[in-house]
Amino acid sequence: MYLKMMCEQIPNLEVVKAFDTPENLLNEINELEVDFCILDIEMPTMNGLEVAKKINKPVIFTTAYKEYAIDAFDLHAIDYIQKPVQKERLEVAIQKAFLRIEKSAPKKEYISINSDKGKILLYFNQIQYITISENDSRDKIVYLENGTKYTLKNISFEKLLKQIPSNLFCQINKKDVIAIKTVQHFTFEEITIEINSFEKIIKLNLSEVFKSDFLKKTSF
Repeated sequence: MYLKMMCEQIPNLEVVKAFDTPENLLNEINELEVDFCILDIEMPTMNGLEVAKKINKPVIFTTAYKEYAIDAFDLHAIDYIQKPVQKERLEVAIQKAFLRIEKSAPKKEYISINSDKGKILLYFNQIQYITISENDSRDKIVYLENGTKYTLKNISFEKLLKQIPSNLFCQINKKDVIAIKTVQHFTFEEITIEINSFEKIIKLNLSEVFKSDFLKKTSF
């Protein structure tokens, strides 16, 4: 209960369920959606190392005994915390768990978004250029590699840029966002890009406000 209480105080961490015996955990683990488990090692009927082998989930071990550390890391444990567990030390272990989950998660390749054609799947690798609609500034026109374009309905650049990979795209002025891969050449005031939909290269203004971000993303 003490460990559960500490976990509940850590931001972005949800305690799905706590168990007081290994058997209860093993009976329910396949029915629960969990990213990792925190296990004691010394338990009455089965030790935590045995449990870890059975549950096929990343594990943070807690124990009062140093001698289990090597065995724990042989099981690819996220971390190994010696008792008494301190909240600060637990937070370090939880951050390691978050990093492992993030690395193992499949990379998102598209977003679902409203357009003039209805809901579409907008694949990041297809996007070349996004600009404000001349008819309604709340809408954005997106140009794709295959030569097609869509009108994205009622979405701000701020909201849109949060949904697409920041390392692949850059806003260069108040009305234009480009895919970095489309850049042909640039100066400190102007960027030349090639867009399949236009079947030509176009020149766009690089404003002072967005210059620093653009230069960072195009430096090697």
